Amino acid sequence: MAELFKPLKGKLLCLLCPHECLLKKGRTGICGVRRSNGISIELLTYGVISGCAFDPLEKKPLYHFFPGMHILSAGSYGCNMRCDFCQNHYISQNVPSEPGKSTSPLALCNMATGRKNNAGIAFTYNEPVIWFEFVRDTSILAREMGLRTVAVSNGYIRMKPLQEMTGFIDAFNIDLKAFDDNIYRALTGAKLDPVLESLKIIAASGRHLEITTLVIPGQNDSEAGMRRQCSWISGELGREVPLHLSRYYPMNKRCDPATSTVQLLSLHSVASEYLDYVYTGNTDTVSGQNTNCPSCGTLLTRRRSYDIKHVNVDDSGSCSRCGKKVYSYFTLM
Repeated sequence: MAELFKPLKGKLLCLLCPHECLLKKGRTGICGVRRSNGISIELLTYGVISGCAFDPLEKKPLYHFFPGMHILSAGSYGCNMRCDFCQNHYISQNVPSEPGKSTSPLALCNMATGRKNNAGIAFTYNEPVIWFEFVRDTSILAREMGLRTVAVSNGYIRMKPLQEMTGFIDAFNIDLKAFDDNIYRALTGAKLDPVLESLKIIAASGRHLEITTLVIPGQNDSEAGMRRQCSWISGELGREVPLHLSRYYPMNKRCDPATSTVQLLSLHSVASEYLDYVYTGNTDTVSGQNTNCPSCGTLLTRRRSYDIKHVNVDDSGSCSRCGKKVYSYFTLM
């Protein structure tokens, strides 16, 4: 089990994420939910749910992890980044002084098993890394009950806790905010390199991985930057890692105009030179939604919003024309 804190100079050093907050007794870290009691660092929001709903897996977004199925999404409060564009800032940047009643791992798992066509549980809405103990306990129980688990995360976590996390999480969608450290620091208050290291650890673990980049005008929307990012993904993680390019809308403290559809599709074209599966999200355009076989070009899955139809996929998740394996996690609905 990963060590999550250690004593240092009369305080406690948090070893969960790269911020490595050094906490006096009674103080919480940057995340707002991990507090020193003088002996250990306690999670104030264990089992505290800010939101819970059944969602299509495509909404996470995960297009290659049981596509067409649903998942129980659950989140809490707090985050270890300070993104000025966060769409969930009311829970990620605010932690209630009295978080409220907690839910047990068993109760959450029972809820997930009670829904037909449900793959499992997704830890999302706020940052699941800072909810580590609850995510771990729930995921271990979920696996015993035949459920899969997903973490929708910013990937800002130290190596040892992440290596433990890959032992109980089945699929990750990691937000790669930009491919420039200066932009990363300005937008999020965090560094780029730890996120890149997380991506490499997840890819090497064999767990399912998809990546999302929210395209913000004037920040991370240059074609040169996208080429660098996708060249790195292809070289370090593999061409088959799906990338989701999501359209930005003014949110929280950021008031820039929404990303143009033209620019989004242009970046989609650039990314597709390096990666087999590139998708556009948070937009009403139908371009960039479907999955095509990278070997023969056959349309495999048609998506219209969250209406999913498999048209040329066999029951093993392979292209029915050429036999190329496309979906490693698949149930033909």
